[in-house]
Amino acid sequence: MFVAPDPGLLRLRTSLRAVIGVGLAVLLAEWAGLSLTASITGGLAALLALFTVTDPTVRAQATTTLLLPAAGFPVLALATTLHGVTLLRDAAFLLVVLGGVYARRWGPRGHALGIFAFMNFFITQFLHAVPGQLPELYAAVGIALAATGAVRFVLWPVERRTPPPAVPPALPGTGLARVTTRQAIQATAACAVALSVGQILSEDRWYWAVGTTWWIFVNTASRGETLVRGFRRVLGTVIGIAAGMLIAIPLHGAPVPTALLVALCVFGIFYTAPVSYSWMMLAVTVMAGLLYGLLGVLDPALLVLRLEETAVGAVCAALSVVLILPVTTHATNDAWIQRALHCVRAATSASLRRLSGEPGADPTPHAAELELLLGRVRLSLAPLVHPLSPYRARKARARRVIALLDACAAEVRGLVSVAADPSAGHDARLAAACWRVEAAVEALTSSEAERPGGAERACLLGRSRPHCRVLPPGLGVRRGRGGS
Repeated sequence: MFVAPDPGLLRLRTSLRAVIGVGLAVLLAEWAGLSLTASITGGLAALLALFTVTDPTVRAQATTTLLLPAAGFPVLALATTLHGVTLLRDAAFLLVVLGGVYARRWGPRGHALGIFAFMNFFITQFLHAVPGQLPELYAAVGIALAATGAVRFVLWPVERRTPPPAVPPALPGTGLARVTTRQAIQATAACAVALSVGQILSEDRWYWAVGTTWWIFVNTASRGETLVRGFRRVLGTVIGIAAGMLIAIPLHGAPVPTALLVALCVFGIFYTAPVSYSWMMLAVTVMAGLLYGLLGVLDPALLVLRLEETAVGAVCAALSVVLILPVTTHATNDAWIQRALHCVRAATSASLRRLSGEPGADPTPHAAELELLLGRVRLSLAPLVHPLSPYRARKARARRVIALLDACAAEVRGLVSVAADPSAGHDARLAAACWRVEAAVEALTSSEAERPGGAERACLLGRSRPHCRVLPPGLGVRRGRGGS
């Protein structure tokens, strides 16, 4: 995780910016004289605004950020008003789940608004907020969004590539064939069961089961992805609870060290999220323990209950994706692999144009996008390469695909570094290698096996000719400037 590629130090910069944004939101809430509950609400709202808003342009990100109150404020009012009316509160929560997942069909903006709405309901349960606190909760969320907007768009604007959506564009579908529709039904059913079982375990902390189920469905598209994500969430929670026992409980809610450790957890959430869901969950779990310490309710039994509720949520999500309108992984895998290959071609083409003297050609964004796409490929193929997977042949093919794509990414990074060197000149051998890459990708991404290159594409998918290579071995950009 700590040695994962970070082109342009994007993860580092985004993580540091998140710490500044969340810290500023909490400081302003405290300076305004808001309660501890409101300050925590503001900090969590700031974290969500920075984490979930991933539109492709800065203007679109600003628009989505401005729309967050429209999704969050009505839910805050609903959740606090129904706090003591169990049946209506539960029904309203499930409707928020259904609407939040369904909204993902409208791309990054719908995804962000759906998450923000759900989490505002969740936060009121976490903090046991009541109607009388609603005005200061509104104030805290407003302050948080203003603070994060200032940091994100004025103080420290960091250009980031939009993470690929869970469902590739090649798989839109209609009606129940649409993945987001199926997920909305699956998530609502799973959350309903998790809510019921969670309340049997605890009448006060049942929401952890629902939250676990919800987040397992975020950024997944297939049955296999959801099962693996559930396993990783439980694993990260177990390790995080062990860390919480050693870190959060001895602090007894001491404000200054708790605040510093929460800031470290925020950094960890943003830094690890693109590369390791288990590490991210470790950071989330430790942060939750620290916040419970601030609220004065933390003890070992509460952390054990957190683990039990997490297990319930993971099991409910697993049963739902297996039994209710399951989505298989094959078509999703194929679509993501093709997108990654097209990105390899785009980066290669831009590098060649840059080396040929075209100043406007920049392969760096394509290289950054490739890293994100490879993350999606790994997530999509994770069920096949998981140690518990019984399909040995498919596991071997999936590992070969990942290895080949990693080799592509390494060559692309080397090529981009050469193209960025102002003293690098045009090399005929390098140009020939780039042309071979473009021809290979064209062959590999043919839509039918009968078309030219169909056999090579089958090789990439691991179905035949295991000696075949994705890239020709002549790129050789790491042996010297412009070298071959």
